[in-house]
Amino acid sequence: METLPPNLLEQLRSARENAYAPYSHYHVAALIECPDGSRFVGCNVETAHYKSICAEASAISAMVAAGRTRIRQVWVLGGGDEPCPPCGDCRQRLFEFSDEHTEVHLVDADGRIHRSEPIGHLLPGAFRLNPEASA
Repeated sequence: METLPPNLLEQLRSARENAYAPYSHYHVAALIECPDGSRFVGCNVETAHYKSICAEASAISAMVAAGRTRIRQVWVLGGGDEPCPPCGDCRQRLFEFSDEHTEVHLVDADGRIHRSEPIGHLLPGAFRLNPEASA
């Protein structure tokens, strides 16, 4: 089983520790890498009115705030023993900034990659406003 480089795993662990999850107690982190090699991390943020922000959405927001709009690959570290796939909303969010080569990797706390799939496999028939964009 492939493992993450230690520096990427440390970024994910650190972001996951900073997650704000007082209701579910399920901390999640996501790390996005852009085609230029820049990386952005995010964690889940829960609120009392249940309009929480997922780790993937948090990382995407950081990416866009930095002026990037394309994703090469994503790593997701969940809060339990099992891999944590992106929810349906986040699959669509990731798809928005991806192409047919964008890989989503589900990792555990030891940095083992349990599953890697192109975003199109995780969200078949995804909605795209611009049908000529590739994904």
